[in-house]
Amino acid sequence: MKQTFKILAVGDVVGRPGRQILKDKLQGMIDTHRIDLVIVNGENAAGGKSITPDIAQEFFSIGVDVITTGNHVWDNSEVLKILDSEPALLRPANYPTGVKGHGYHIVERKGFRACVINLQGRLFMEPIDCPFQKFDVLYPLVKDKSDIIIVDFHAEATSEKRAFGWYVDGRASAVFGTHTHVMTADEEILAKGTGFITDVGMTGSFNSVIGVNKENSVKRFLTFTRVKFEVAEGNCKVNAAVFEINKEGKTESIVRIIA
Repeated sequence: MKQTFKILAVGDVVGRPGRQILKDKLQGMIDTHRIDLVIVNGENAAGGKSITPDIAQEFFSIGVDVITTGNHVWDNSEVLKILDSEPALLRPANYPTGVKGHGYHIVERKGFRACVINLQGRLFMEPIDCPFQKFDVLYPLVKDKSDIIIVDFHAEATSEKRAFGWYVDGRASAVFGTHTHVMTADEEILAKGTGFITDVGMTGSFNSVIGVNKENSVKRFLTFTRVKFEVAEGNCKVNAAVFEINKEGKTESIVRIIA
């Protein structure tokens, strides 16, 4: 069995430009960093909102192992066709009972069993079920089936993400935040071995305001009227982080990537 396992966590992919730069860069990142598992947040992949069955398959075909999402996953009804049938396409686990889809997925790669859990924060977002308590429910279900537990915590508030990291320290192997589209520089291995970063950023156009047309975004702030947001193009980059995790399920290193 390998002594460590490397996970690439890719920040929110925004629209066609984000999908294209991911396609162009992913294999090189896998090779350079010797990645064993690829997790991509795809909730903005279809025109900036949600994901479609075709886009999900496109991601899987280029080497993505698990797709996580967030609150925007529901914005395109096409995704409802595959949320139940595709276990590697996740929606946040703390939506109410009866909602379509899967909140976690266990993948076996190179001698490691990795459980990916998708959770969503509540501060400044929809008041869904508590993500902290949902982790407590899921943890006993997956801990004996997994060597590694990694959480995409999709949330608005830095404080909520940070609090969640401390709450699961020593239980989750790693926690990475998504949703704000701005990469943070606070990667850290917490006291009990959980790797943490508040947000892994965005994959898409940086000639933009968090992935959308900058002129329209500025107009929205100037006028506070209804303005159509469109996916921006140009100056595309991938934001991601690599977590190296040992056989005890503890993070040994975190490396941020801007490619």
